[in-house]
Amino acid sequence: MALQLDDDRTQNPMLDAIDTAVGATGSLIVYSGAQPANCSSANPSGELVDITLPSPAFAGASGGAMAKSGTWSASATGTGTAASFRIYNSTGTQDGTTCIMQGSCGIGSGELQFDNTSISSGQTVTVSTFTLTAGNDS
Repeated sequence: MALQLDDDRTQNPMLDAIDTAVGATGSLIVYSGAQPANCSSANPSGELVDITLPSPAFAGASGGAMAKSGTWSASATGTGTAASFRIYNSTGTQDGTTCIMQGSCGIGSGELQFDNTSISSGQTVTVSTFTLTAGNDS
């Protein structure tokens, strides 16, 4: 039988800890470069957009899931195809020391999905939905 975690006592607190780690000055950066091996690796190439996240960045976890909170939107500063993203806990130091999570971008695939992955400088980029889900539901 597979390992199972209780929503209220383990899954939700784990997700809420992610929001705490993002903190009050978090940011989401979308890149055209591929997702690195881990958060400690150098940033991907091709920064497309830097979105300052609201505080809190996520709504409180419930049922083993946690959705984004507020509006995640900014004007693109680069042009390219969204391939990866990172969420940082500091808008001042966006590197492997402050990377909280990273993932891939796509249309119908990837952890951060867009209706169109082609981004042009000056374009408004908005993340309409983003939900983290804890595994091993009881």
